[in-house]
Amino acid sequence: MNYNRINNITGWAIFAFASTVYIMTSEAGGSFWDCGEFVSSCYKLQVPHPPGAPMFVMLGRIFIVLFGDNPLTAAKAVNIMSALASGFTIMFLFWTITHFAKKIVQPGTTKSVTNIQVCSIMAAGIIGALAGTFTDSFWYSAVEGEVYAMSSFFTAIVFWAALKWERVADEPGADKWLILISFLIGISIGVHLLCLLCIPAIVMIYYFKRRSSFKYPVIRKYFIRIVLFGGIAGFILSLVAAQSATDASRGIPTDNTFAGLIFLASIIAVGLLFLVERTAKNKRELYGGVYIFMVLGVVIFGIILKGVIQYSIKAAGAFDIFFVNDLNLPFFSGFAFFFVLVAVGIWFGLRYAEKKTWSHLRLALWCIAFTLIGYSSYITTMIRSNADPSIDMFNVDNPQALEGYLGRDQYGDFPLLYGQNFTAQPVDYADKVMKYSKGEHTYIPVGKDFDYVFLPKDKMVFPRMWDMTNDQNHADYYAYFAGINKSQDGTYERNPTFIENLRFFLSYQTYYMYIRYFMWNFSGKQNDLQGSFINNVRDGNWITGIPIIDNALYGNQSMMPDSIQKSKGHNVMYMLPFVLGVIGLLYQSKRKGSDALVNMLLFLSTGFAIVIYINQPGYQPRERDYAYAGSFYVYAIWIGLSVLYFIEMASACNKKLLKDVLTNAALISLILTIFIAIAGYGAAASFITGIATFLLIAFIAAGIPSALKVLKNKQAIIVAAFIISLFVPILMGVQEWNDHDRHKKQLARDVARDYLESLAPNAILFSIGDNDTYPLWYAQEVEGIRPDVRIIITTLLGSDWKINELRHKVNNSDPVDVIWSSQQVQGNKRDYVFYQPNPQFAEDRYYNLYDIMKNWVGSDDTSAQVQSSSGESVNTFPVRKLAVPVDATLVRTNGTVKADDKVADAMRFELPAKNVLLKNDLAILNIIAANKWERPVYFTMPYNKLGFDKYLRREGMAYRLVPVENPSINTAKGYALVMDNKKWNYGNANLNNVYYDEINRTQLLGIRKADLDLALDLINENKLTEARNILEHDDKMIKEENLPYGMTSGNNMHNRISIGMMEAAWRVEDTKLAAKIATSVEKDLLQQRRYYQSLNAQQQAALEYESSMNENLIQALNAIKKNYTEKKTGLE
Repeated sequence: MNYNRINNITGWAIFAFASTVYIMTSEAGGSFWDCGEFVSSCYKLQVPHPPGAPMFVMLGRIFIVLFGDNPLTAAKAVNIMSALASGFTIMFLFWTITHFAKKIVQPGTTKSVTNIQVCSIMAAGIIGALAGTFTDSFWYSAVEGEVYAMSSFFTAIVFWAALKWERVADEPGADKWLILISFLIGISIGVHLLCLLCIPAIVMIYYFKRRSSFKYPVIRKYFIRIVLFGGIAGFILSLVAAQSATDASRGIPTDNTFAGLIFLASIIAVGLLFLVERTAKNKRELYGGVYIFMVLGVVIFGIILKGVIQYSIKAAGAFDIFFVNDLNLPFFSGFAFFFVLVAVGIWFGLRYAEKKTWSHLRLALWCIAFTLIGYSSYITTMIRSNADPSIDMFNVDNPQALEGYLGRDQYGDFPLLYGQNFTAQPVDYADKVMKYSKGEHTYIPVGKDFDYVFLPKDKMVFPRMWDMTNDQNHADYYAYFAGINKSQDGTYERNPTFIENLRFFLSYQTYYMYIRYFMWNFSGKQNDLQGSFINNVRDGNWITGIPIIDNALYGNQSMMPDSIQKSKGHNVMYMLPFVLGVIGLLYQSKRKGSDALVNMLLFLSTGFAIVIYINQPGYQPRERDYAYAGSFYVYAIWIGLSVLYFIEMASACNKKLLKDVLTNAALISLILTIFIAIAGYGAAASFITGIATFLLIAFIAAGIPSALKVLKNKQAIIVAAFIISLFVPILMGVQEWNDHDRHKKQLARDVARDYLESLAPNAILFSIGDNDTYPLWYAQEVEGIRPDVRIIITTLLGSDWKINELRHKVNNSDPVDVIWSSQQVQGNKRDYVFYQPNPQFAEDRYYNLYDIMKNWVGSDDTSAQVQSSSGESVNTFPVRKLAVPVDATLVRTNGTVKADDKVADAMRFELPAKNVLLKNDLAILNIIAANKWERPVYFTMPYNKLGFDKYLRREGMAYRLVPVENPSINTAKGYALVMDNKKWNYGNANLNNVYYDEINRTQLLGIRKADLDLALDLINENKLTEARNILEHDDKMIKEENLPYGMTSGNNMHNRISIGMMEAAWRVEDTKLAAKIATSVEKDLLQQRRYYQSLNAQQQAALEYESSMNENLIQALNAIKKNYTEKKTGLE
């Protein structure tokens, strides 16, 4: 057999199979989360959120054009691009596995591969590739228009290219593969940063192949010198910085901890080298070199992450400021000059390296050059931003803005090695460098960002519980985890201890937010409900399908409500993929330790290292398993290599190999046991899980080869091993197909359409989060639905660029008056305004909102300002009671109110009792004040942060601001809207067998809730026929098989809405519908009760709120049934 030909053909066949799977299951249109934003950006070459994805956007645009440049197929085109990228990823996974398998089957020889060896290698590659195809997290990203599928593709091709270089490294010109790798890494930066995590593994591949060309004593000498010098320099600089931050008069002591950590780290780095050398005396140079190059790989990663991606742009931006402001040259002149300078420097460096015959320096310079060339895709971001597209996040129209865009400035920063804990309160502010904004002809200084200064007693090493803000309840989550009580004034009774901090890292960040996801992919998934905290044994845990393990961890799983136990999101794989991966890992480590180390480096870099780096707080708005898909990719390699273990052990029993595998399997089982124990599942559950896991590994590692031995014939053994192993990816595919098949779903688009069609012409719509914004963008920008509506994201209004964007027409939407000029909101101006009562404003009077915002909060007159502690003049808001005058004639003629509404002469409201308003709060108030009821103003949800929520009227999916207190729904308009199938849709929920995961169910329930609210108001108006039509229309358009009336969910929101539907059905005398809903809901509530009662005391305590809510709903259900049954009996 021709190995290369068979390998290539099989690889392409795997690509065809995987791509077919992904295309068949890809979503019909746009999805939720960031997909709507990315598809919109691809369709019109726009600028998505930081740090952007210009290469993804351009590739997406190409696919859209290939599919006819049709708005109705644009989302499908981008989804298919992801599907094909994922298919290529699996193809490179196959070739990666066969590369490693060939080195095991035919080690250290140049002989041709035998037919038997080819079969073994292909078997391993196919099993591993198919397992990778059906991994839960990768499949999820493969069928939607997001960056993660393309990111995985670049990770896969870069790693494969490194292995390709390894294979041909001794041939002339082989180093061109390394330059190609650098170019691909540069390109991948324009998609996502995941590919950078390949660098440590690639450096290790390079070391193992080129080890003989390095003089270890020289490398060792320079490593020690550089590390110690760097440690001393860092120590001194940190001491100076700490001293400059000291202010004894204000009680801010010197904090030299970070300086000490830097010096200690350098000592430890050198000490570890000595330890490695001492431990492996016979292989001192090999292991010492491995350690040094591991460190070098991390350093190179850091250089590209910070030096290439961020500091090159910082330097170019500084050049541009100098050229524009000081030399009076055009914008971008300094930016271009800097990179010309870099190019010239690289050219001279190449000449010098050639002259000195320094091949490593020459190669490094070429790699840097091509990384920068690949990275240059970000130039298109600035080009497109200068065209002012509709989606222009961060307004990246100049190098200064690009610097902040790439640095993700709007998301803030977080500590990694040393910093504050979540109970800390800042005692001072440390200014950072001056920020500049692009003016008409020059760059304008707009203020400095700052870092908080904390006392040393409020800081710790390796801070994992760090987020002191509570906007997303992060601080409260930490406190709940550590058992720290919260005082009435919002402070916490004590600081967390280092042990609590470490336990949060191990149990929440590592176990719950990584190992749980890992086991989803290779063991099983309990259901699709989002897990919110560790002790929640009901939602989103990993399972096995083996009762002894699952019941020990989470209680009797057979008692779970059918609605989640039998849902499509419930997948069991009996731990088989996990077991095969363990066997493959241990087998490779015994047969080819250097390759196992390379794979382990990539596995840890794309898994555990991400856990450390992102320092994730809880609670998260969504599951984050997609972030770790790279490590799941690597694990599929080991699943494939397990086939070779079965073949070898069946062909010639190797007791030593079996003993080594079982010994190390026991260690892995012990590690899992320890993590489960630390996470708080109890000693018994941890012990049972660990023992059962080891026994399962032992049974498969020893049992399958024993069963295969009876065949004796090597070819038969290979075929049998392949067939037995094939059961695992088949099981994965069968279990996960139904919850990954999205080909009928159109919910994201339909939710957006329902929102937009709910609005009056030329409306202003304030949106709050990702899932009520990005689908709207998609509907408007791609499918052209209601381009007259101006969508304003409230969370982005804290940025001057977003406020300034409102001054211009977008699509068919007219400009929005924001009262203040661009200079008044520039940079840090009015980022926040404090409440400061003023004697000239009476506390019991309502003041005109427009006057207050324009003439007081927006005034630059010092008489309207106060002095801050730093001596700076700052604005304040002097009153809480505000009013927006109403022109009754205007609001009646333009449709703001109904004919029978009691219109107020002014919308009077009181700001909540908080001492500060942020810029986005001020912008919302400005827009409302300046609008003067001329344009319809809506919110995507009841907005209660500024005190005017009692003036919001439900209209379809949105909430309209009207000058009427506690207004009822406009039922005539609502009825016409809901019954119009061209304007009000349900995401194909009326079709058979459409799966909606939790976020989709939440959105679909939002539509149902809008229908219910309309029906209830129709009932209140005694329009029973119309109300009944609405309820029956909803029931018809949302099939119960797709969204059951009775279903367990967080806060039992699902059943609460269904009970409302049931009562409404009773009230319109639709007894058939009411009975159907009642039967479904009652079944689920009683099954929930049975489940909660089956749990142990600790598990019940963790779900006490859910259980209590369930009991309340049972009582409510029974009361409603009794009430309407008695009424019916009385009538009879």
